[in-house]
Parts: sequence; C-alpha cells; structure tokens
Amino acid sequence: MSATTRRRLLFGTAAAGAGLALTACTSNDTGDNAQVRTDTGGDNGNAAAGPKVIIGFSAPAADHGWIAAITNNAKAQAGAYSDVELRPVEAGSDAAAQRAALSTLIAQKPNVIVMLPHDGKELNATGLEAMRAGIPVINLDRAFPSAAAYRLQIKGDNYGMGLAAGQYIGEQLKAKGVSNPVIGEIPGIDSLELTQERTAGFNAALATFGFKVANRRPAEFTADSGQAAATSLLQALPKLDALWNHDDDQGIGVLAAIKQANRSEFFMVGGAGSKAAIDAIARDDSVLKATVTYSPSMASSAISLARLIGQGKGLSDLVELQVPKEITLASETITKDNASKYAKLGF
Repeated sequence: MSATTRRRLLFGTAAAGAGLALTACTSNDTGDNAQVRTDTGGDNGNAAAGPKVIIGFSAPAADHGWIAAITNNAKAQAGAYSDVELRPVEAGSDAAAQRAALSTLIAQKPNVIVMLPHDGKELNATGLEAMRAGIPVINLDRAFPSAAAYRLQIKGDNYGMGLAAGQYIGEQLKAKGVSNPVIGEIPGIDSLELTQERTAGFNAALATFGFKVANRRPAEFTADSGQAAATSLLQALPKLDALWNHDDDQGIGVLAAIKQANRSEFFMVGGAGSKAAIDAIARDDSVLKATVTYSPSMASSAISLARLIGQGKGLSDLVELQVPKEITLASETITKDNASKYAKLGF
C-alpha cells in the first residue's frame, strides 16, 4: 500500500463515539501480538546458530495496525535468533525520505536488506542499487516493477482475498436460498492496484454463483473513512444481504456505522485478519461473521528467510539449495469455527 494509505489516525472520533467494543493493536511494542517462530534453537539444520547476519530493515511509520504489526513482527523475529542483528532505518514520511535512509544503509553493507517500501515503483531504483552492491533485497508487500531489484519478494494475495471473500459470501447466500442477493462492497483506496485486484477477485468469485455487487463505496483504510463509506452505502441500500469490507482497521468505522444505523439483516466479511476482528468473529455478537487474511506475519518470515539467504542456506523442506524468488501467502477465511486457531496471527 502507498504512503497515502496510512496517513490518517486509526481511531476516529466518529468510531469512538459509536461506543464500539472493537479495538485494534497499533502498539510499537515489539512484544505486542507479534507473530514469531520461537523454535529457533537446535543442534542441526537451519535452526542451529550460524554465521552472524546483519539485516537492514525499513518500513513506513506505524500509523496503521497492519503496518505496526509489520515492524513489530520483524523486530521480534530478529530477536529470536542469536545470530541475527537487525539494523532498522526510519522510512520517513515519503518515498524520497525512505530512499535517502536506505542509501545510507546500503553504504554500511549489511548482509541482507528487508524493506516494505512506501511505493514499490519509486523505490525500485533503491532495490537495484542494493542488489548491484551485492546486498540481497527482500521486498515486502509492495512490489518492485523490476525483478532485478530484489532477491526475494514476499507478498499477500490480494486477488485471492477477493476470491476468498466472494466464495464465502456466495456459499452462505446459496445455503440460505437467497437467489437474487443485494451485496455491498467497501474497498480501500480505489486508485491502488491492490484494491483493484481485491475487487477483481471478489467479482470473479461472485460471478460463479450468478451474483454481483449492488453498491460499492470506497474508503481509505481508516476507521473514519470506513464509517463514512458504510453510512453512505447503508443509506443507498435499505435492504442488504451481505457486505465485504476490504480492511479490518477501516472495519472499525464500518461496524460503527452499522450499529448507528441499527442494521442487522445482513452479514459482513472483513479483510486482513486483525485481532479485534478475529475476537469479534469468535464472540459472534455482530454482523461480522468472517474475515479473509492478509497477514503481516510476512515480515517475520522475511527476517527468517533473510537469515537463510545471508548464511547461504535454502529451505530445509525443499530440494533446491536456495530460498525461492517469490512467495505469495494464501488468503485464508477465518470464521467462528476456526477463530481460535487463527487468534495468534491477529495483529
């Protein structure tokens, strides 16, 4: 997601005024809900301590729950290894500031760099600079246009999120015998490629059931914008059967609007898998019945894989001698039935 995605405060006064029980983790404490592998000791294999690896790290400021979890996870996972030194640098407020900070980091010659760029296109040249300097780059979430700009890319499956949400909604409506449902959608910032991919997947899944979206109101990945978009959508649709909200942090505002409108005739699916959303799904006391994952645990995995790359190792379960070039995380559907299993991955 671009920097503009994350500039506003997560908890707006409107959502707070609605008296909503949901809260989201935006703490910068590295021990707060970090998704970390702790089986990092051992006498052999990849878990055994090896040569020291200095990993440079850069991600945008933690002004959103998901971004906060990216940094928290990276720091916590690095701390689990005795042979890893994490060297974080501030990303600043925009791509230019992050580029300058990373250029300084490159001059220090860490073994590997893990970065979540403000904007993949604008930081592509920095990825190329590091790779040409012999420093492998792990690109998180926001893709570089050039494959030469990274050694490994780890990202979530945005199209898959839409597919998972659409599949769940389609199956639930079919089971209820609803043949001509009214379906709403609240995406994030519409200009972002990731938003467009999520919507494309959602539409594709719904089409397999013969369904389509009746009304779509974009938000901006914030609670305030989610509440405004949901209020507008609910006014436009006096009857609703199902709703997909792309982002659980903005979903705080969406649920506030639903509560204020006193609407409960439909069910809602969220996106990303925040702890607040997972807890609400487990309680089963609102219209929120499921969420589809886009886990910030990718940052923990990035640190683990950076360590292996720095030590010249591959994945122990694969035949190949090197870590793969691309990893796309699956988008999984969290419901009341499996919420307890996924609770530890909530951010």
